[in-house]
Amino acid sequence: MDKDRIEGAAKQAKGAVKDAVGKLTGDTKMQAEGKADKAEGKVQNTVGGAKDKARDALDPDRT
Repeated sequence: MDKDRIEGAAKQAKGAVKDAVGKLTGDTKMQAEGKADKAEGKVQNTVGGAKDKARDALDPDRT
């Protein structure tokens, strides 16, 4: 698994927490930061997945 996928998942989780806390407290800035973190994490996770697929295509015996 590519490190981008791991970091992306972590950013998504952090963003979800910030988004939820922002909603609960009425802090629109924190909520917006949470949404941005989630989006950034999703992109990073997708890039990591593409890297994994490319690696697997180049080395099909890799497990």
